[in-house]
Amino acid sequence: MLKYRVSYFFLLPLLTAPGFARAQETNPTTNVQAPLQSAPSQMSQTGMQDNVPIYKIQVVGRDIPAINYFHRSSATRIGFQGTSLLPGAKGGAKVEAHLGRTSIDASFEGLPPANGFGPEYLTYVLWAITPEGRPVNLGEVLPTGSKDKSQLTVTADLQAFGLIVTAEPYYAVTMPSDLVVMQNFVEDKTQGVIEQVNAHYSLLPRGAYAETAGRHTVLHPITRDERSPLELYEAMNAVQIAEAAGADKYAADTMATAKTALQNAQDGDTHKRDRKETITFAREAVQSAEDARLITIRKIKAEDEAANQQARVNAEQQAQQAQLAAEQQAAERAKAQAAADEAQAQAAQARAAQQQAEQSAQQATQQAEQVRERLRQQLNQVLQTTETARGLIVNMSDVLFDFNKYTLKPEAREKLAKVSGILLAYPGLKVQVEGYTDNIGSDEYNQKLSEERADGVRDYLVAQSVADSNVTAKGFGKSDPVADNSTDGGRAQNRRVELVVSGGAIGIQQSEPGATSQMQAAPAQGTQSGVAQSAGNSSLSGTSNPPQ
Repeated sequence: MLKYRVSYFFLLPLLTAPGFARAQETNPTTNVQAPLQSAPSQMSQTGMQDNVPIYKIQVVGRDIPAINYFHRSSATRIGFQGTSLLPGAKGGAKVEAHLGRTSIDASFEGLPPANGFGPEYLTYVLWAITPEGRPVNLGEVLPTGSKDKSQLTVTADLQAFGLIVTAEPYYAVTMPSDLVVMQNFVEDKTQGVIEQVNAHYSLLPRGAYAETAGRHTVLHPITRDERSPLELYEAMNAVQIAEAAGADKYAADTMATAKTALQNAQDGDTHKRDRKETITFAREAVQSAEDARLITIRKIKAEDEAANQQARVNAEQQAQQAQLAAEQQAAERAKAQAAADEAQAQAAQARAAQQQAEQSAQQATQQAEQVRERLRQQLNQVLQTTETARGLIVNMSDVLFDFNKYTLKPEAREKLAKVSGILLAYPGLKVQVEGYTDNIGSDEYNQKLSEERADGVRDYLVAQSVADSNVTAKGFGKSDPVADNSTDGGRAQNRRVELVVSGGAIGIQQSEPGATSQMQAAPAQGTQSGVAQSAGNSSLSGTSNPPQ
């Protein structure tokens, strides 16, 4: 059995609904809105919207038999009965299968003017529906006699099918509307195989021909003038529906043909020319308008598909660009992370190198301190030696020189020889010989005496193989006293020659009196008590050893 429709609620205001079925070629008046209650009812006008009447139409789903008309020597008969939309309609048909075709001789009665279902419905169409749900337009059902009787003889290239009659806006529609007014049924005399039909929705799509998103303006309903042929109004209807679909834009040539044919039909009707010629032009207009409408639907669908395809391509490109940007960002983050890791590694290496340098410096300092302390002890066994910021100061007292002379006494030479031997064991040491006097005598005398004593000590050290470049001598006269010159003991302390020993081996740089030398370690032990500190001088000088 062929199930062709279930109950739906329809608003049919002649193409004013805001939906246009671009993706399918449905009947131009179909406008599915919302499900209605199951109770069937006839059409009724319920109100006005934008000066356009609104109709409620209840379409009741029914099952119809699809009959396989096997080739036989004689014809078979089927009956037609009206649906709830036209319960008084009836009819019958003689169906005969021939080789390569099936002829249908149908008659109907009780069909009122189609525009009783709404101003856009103008005619009826007989449809053959295959068991798979494919509709075939068999022809227009027009009244041919009294009591709304209609006669129709057509052929179909189908073998198995069911038959229905629908109300349509014009004869050349390609899909049936939802207004099924009649359907076939099996009579006792019907011969053939009755098949169960499952009508596929994809082959009987539902939708609307009305415009979407304000694509076109609202059309004005057509009123019928009984003095003009029905085909003329169908032509006007078809042209307006095609225009509403946008055919002037998408199928201009075909629409021009339809409008020309319509104009010829209208001119023939206005001037009362041959009625058959007027109908011929009108039917040509209907056919061309329907072709233009279908072309338009397909082009709009193609445009939408192309737009969708382009949108997909754009989306894919954007996704690829986003992915590329994400990959670039990830690469940049990885690069930044690698740089950060490298910087951390370099910082760690720098810290390790710094720690190593500090450890090496600390070890060098400790070694220098040990060497300095050992040297101090060795020198202190020969002459009084103290450790100061300037270095190790070896003090030669006045008793080691002749009175008011710079000549070294034998015991002084003996001690300096020992000192020279000690210094030779430490290569690279610097020795600065400094001569000082008390304040007795003139400044010139004291300065000269201090220089001569310093030079005498220097010459003796060089004579003992101490490197000439490592020994310097300088006299300071009565400057920089280490004790009070008002007493004999104080003056005796101030009359002295000091050997200031410095150098890298003991971790002290050579410096002049009064300058602060950079020493790699704190002053070592060995500074004896009773040594006076000279005001304004950082060097310390011990008391002279007693005369030997």
